[in-house]
Amino acid sequence: MEDRRKYPRISTDQVISFSLLDARDQLAVGKNLSAGGIRFETVGCELELGDTIRVTFNLGEHTVVAVGQVAWATEVDPLTTDIGLSFLEVDPEALRLLEEFGDRI
Repeated sequence: MEDRRKYPRISTDQVISFSLLDARDQLAVGKNLSAGGIRFETVGCELELGDTIRVTFNLGEHTVVAVGQVAWATEVDPLTTDIGLSFLEVDPEALRLLEEFGDRI
Protein backbone atom coordinates (compact mmCIF):
# COMPACT_ATOMS: atom_id res chain seq x y z
CA MET A 1 0.00 0.00 0.00
CA GLU A 2 1.38 3.38 -0.99
CA ASP A 3 1.92 5.98 1.74
CA ARG A 4 -0.09 9.06 0.73
CA ARG A 5 1.35 11.31 3.40
CA LYS A 6 2.75 14.62 2.24
CA TYR A 7 5.60 14.55 4.80
CA PRO A 8 7.54 11.62 6.31
CA ARG A 9 6.64 10.99 9.97
CA ILE A 10 9.21 10.94 12.76
CA SER A 11 8.17 8.67 15.65
CA THR A 12 8.49 10.15 19.12
CA ASP A 13 7.34 9.49 22.66
CA GLN A 14 8.53 12.74 24.20
CA VAL A 15 6.51 14.87 26.57
CA ILE A 16 5.39 18.06 24.86
CA SER A 17 3.55 21.11 26.13
CA PHE A 18 0.61 22.76 24.43
CA SER A 19 -1.92 25.47 25.10
CA LEU A 20 -4.74 27.35 23.50
CA LEU A 21 -3.23 30.72 22.65
CA ASP A 22 -4.72 32.42 25.72
CA ALA A 23 -4.53 29.55 28.23
CA ARG A 24 -1.99 27.88 30.51
CA ASP A 25 0.34 25.16 29.21
CA GLN A 26 -0.66 21.51 29.54
CA LEU A 27 1.40 18.38 28.99
CA ALA A 28 0.84 15.69 26.38
CA VAL A 29 2.78 12.81 24.83
CA GLY A 30 3.97 13.23 21.27
CA LYS A 31 3.37 10.26 18.94
CA ASN A 32 4.88 11.44 15.67
CA LEU A 33 5.79 14.64 13.92
CA SER A 34 6.65 15.95 10.48
CA ALA A 35 7.26 19.24 8.71
CA GLY A 36 3.47 19.50 8.37
CA GLY A 37 2.33 18.83 11.93
CA ILE A 38 2.39 16.72 15.07
CA ARG A 39 0.25 13.94 16.51
CA PHE A 40 -0.05 13.79 20.28
CA GLU A 41 -2.15 12.26 23.04
CA THR A 42 -3.82 14.34 25.75
CA VAL A 43 -5.48 13.28 29.00
CA GLY A 44 -8.46 15.15 30.42
CA CYS A 45 -8.39 17.93 27.83
CA GLU A 46 -11.08 19.05 25.44
CA LEU A 47 -9.78 20.29 22.09
CA GLU A 48 -12.12 20.96 19.19
CA LEU A 49 -11.55 20.72 15.44
CA GLY A 50 -10.20 24.04 14.22
CA ASP A 51 -8.80 25.15 17.61
CA THR A 52 -5.54 27.07 17.22
CA ILE A 53 -2.92 26.02 19.75
CA ARG A 54 0.76 26.52 20.49
CA VAL A 55 2.98 23.44 20.97
CA THR A 56 6.50 23.20 22.33
CA PHE A 57 8.65 20.13 21.72
CA ASN A 58 12.28 19.13 21.27
CA LEU A 59 13.93 18.21 18.02
CA GLY A 60 17.38 16.91 18.82
CA GLU A 61 19.05 19.67 20.83
CA HIS A 62 16.56 22.31 19.66
CA THR A 63 13.35 23.44 21.33
CA VAL A 64 10.64 24.14 18.78
CA VAL A 65 7.62 26.36 19.37
CA ALA A 66 4.94 26.11 16.68
CA VAL A 67 1.37 27.26 16.22
CA GLY A 68 -1.09 24.91 14.58
CA GLN A 69 -4.72 24.07 14.04
CA VAL A 70 -6.43 20.90 15.28
CA ALA A 71 -7.04 18.89 12.08
CA TRP A 72 -8.58 15.86 13.79
CA ALA A 73 -9.30 14.51 17.28
CA THR A 74 -10.08 10.88 18.14
CA GLU A 75 -11.26 9.75 21.56
CA VAL A 76 -9.07 6.82 22.68
CA ASP A 77 -10.98 6.28 25.93
CA PRO A 78 -13.16 8.48 28.19
CA LEU A 79 -10.10 10.50 29.35
CA THR A 80 -7.62 10.26 26.46
CA THR A 81 -7.77 12.00 23.08
CA ASP A 82 -5.45 11.51 20.11
CA ILE A 83 -4.89 14.88 18.38
CA GLY A 84 -3.60 15.70 14.90
CA LEU A 85 -2.26 19.24 14.65
CA SER A 86 -1.48 20.88 11.31
CA PHE A 87 1.24 23.53 11.63
CA LEU A 88 0.36 27.11 10.68
CA GLU A 89 3.54 28.80 11.94
CA VAL A 90 6.91 27.13 12.48
CA ASP A 91 10.29 28.80 12.84
CA PRO A 92 12.14 28.41 9.49
CA GLU A 93 15.14 26.79 11.20
CA ALA A 94 12.86 24.30 12.97
CA LEU A 95 11.14 23.54 9.66
CA ARG A 96 14.53 22.85 8.07
CA LEU A 97 15.41 20.49 10.95
CA LEU A 98 12.07 18.67 10.65
CA GLU A 99 12.62 18.16 6.93
CA GLU A 100 16.19 17.01 7.59
CA PHE A 101 15.07 14.50 10.26
CA GLY A 102 12.28 13.31 7.95
CA ASP A 103 14.73 12.71 5.09
CA ARG A 104 16.67 10.26 7.30
CA ILE A 105 13.70 7.91 7.58
